[in-house]
Amino acid sequence: MTTNEQINQPVQDPEVSSCWFLSGQTSESEPLRKFPIHSDTFTVGRQSDSSLCLPTGCISKNHAELTFRADGALLLNDLGSTNGTYINGEPIKGETVLHEGDIVQFATIVFRIGSDNVESAGNTIAEDVCDQALAIIQFERLISDGGLYPHFQPIVTLNDQKRIGYEVLGRSRLFGLQSPHEMFTAASQLNMEAQLSEAFRHRGVEIGTAFGSEMNLFVNTHPKELDRPEFYDSLRSLREAAPEQLITLEIHEGASTNLTMMRELCAFLADFDIKLAFDDFGVGRARLVELAEVRPDFLKFDMGLTKNIETAPPRRQELVGLFATMVNSLGIKTLAEGVETRECHEILVEMGFELGQGYYYGRPSPISKYADMGEPTTDPKISKENADEGTVDFV
Repeated sequence: MTTNEQINQPVQDPEVSSCWFLSGQTSESEPLRKFPIHSDTFTVGRQSDSSLCLPTGCISKNHAELTFRADGALLLNDLGSTNGTYINGEPIKGETVLHEGDIVQFATIVFRIGSDNVESAGNTIAEDVCDQALAIIQFERLISDGGLYPHFQPIVTLNDQKRIGYEVLGRSRLFGLQSPHEMFTAASQLNMEAQLSEAFRHRGVEIGTAFGSEMNLFVNTHPKELDRPEFYDSLRSLREAAPEQLITLEIHEGASTNLTMMRELCAFLADFDIKLAFDDFGVGRARLVELAEVRPDFLKFDMGLTKNIETAPPRRQELVGLFATMVNSLGIKTLAEGVETRECHEILVEMGFELGQGYYYGRPSPISKYADMGEPTTDPKISKENADEGTVDFV
């Protein structure tokens, strides 16, 4: 039986000199691929004998076709599909000429039109612009069609390295929207950063409940959310969706300078049994005196302070240790980010840090890596060279 992978094998027909191709994904789990338009009539549809088979319910059996005009122009025609064919967001009617960089959408599946003949110094920039446009078009899928695919990174107690929770980190499988930076760049162009942040919290908790209610899920916020009335509604619905789950809301430590807002937020979180963490302590304007006014449950020390602390000058080590002691004395749990080595872990224990997060305890990964597992064992081989880039928060 012929598989979809074989049907969609992206190889050039040697008898056809076409240099046009579709760039994108046939499914969210696939990497970005290029599919040469390698015949005079190139069909797109759900049927297995289509030139490009897209086996999903939103695609019609015979959805669309691409053909070449006598002068070499590439034409796209919808074949009466149920959910339509679009060029740059506009539905097509009849045969339509395609151009380099056009964004073609078959129902909800999106591709970029490319050509190997286009050679110029600005071509890379042009591709980047086209891919940004593609990301914006796909943004609705990210929010409404289950495109969010959160990762989880363990948070452990330093004295015994026992997991007490996970931070939810934003990811997706959609071309052009995999990383937090790509997602929020697209969101900013639509003024939807707050909606994306809310969607990640809900999706992260929805999936993260598989860890069990006793595992604390640390969920993030975006600065644009904090002044919106909808922010409190989203937190209320989050608690209603997971009434027994331990949840901690992370706020960038710079927000702690707005004491009126923070007092209001703390009172709300207390009513709904949601903990509070200040994130990235040490890089913003937060002061220890403000921690006495509005005390979070957790203070996450920015990795700029704690990463590689074992090799830092003695005066810096002394300062970080002093901060940890002062925060502990306020009854706030200290959490060190960016822990990558055993030596770093050991000196943080000596400094009195209570919790840790970083590659030494586990990389950001899908829930399948950590769910239903026993206690973690640290991997001393993890280092800068073999660590992935997944520690960036989704904001």
